[in-house]
Amino acid sequence: MHQQGASAYQQTAKVVESSRERESALLMKAAAGLQKIKDEWPDSYDSLKPALTFNRKLWTIFMASVTKDDSPLPHDVRQNIANLGMFIMNQTRDILLDVNPQPQQLDVLVRLNRQIAAGLRGM
Repeated sequence: MHQQGASAYQQTAKVVESSRERESALLMKAAAGLQKIKDEWPDSYDSLKPALTFNRKLWTIFMASVTKDDSPLPHDVRQNIANLGMFIMNQTRDILLDVNPQPQQLDVLVRLNRQIAAGLRGM
């Protein structure tokens, strides 16, 4: 019964929430996943690549949407998001290529995701 209620709520939430709220929630999900890996290091090492891949895919979508000609965002905002996306891609690549990654390397990715999510929520 509880599972059905939760499922119904999730379906309703998907319909009601705005794209900004959805983007914010996805950024927070990515940040939480990366933070969990950092908090549980080194036991969480096997989860590092999937979490980084999720974050990278998310930012790839953001970058693709802001670089489209029909993006409703102002040019300077679009440029800032694209620049942040490139920074995140580079950080992610560096972590993935590092033969001995350290948990504190995730800090900047977690912080950026949380800050952008807060901005999308208008905080």
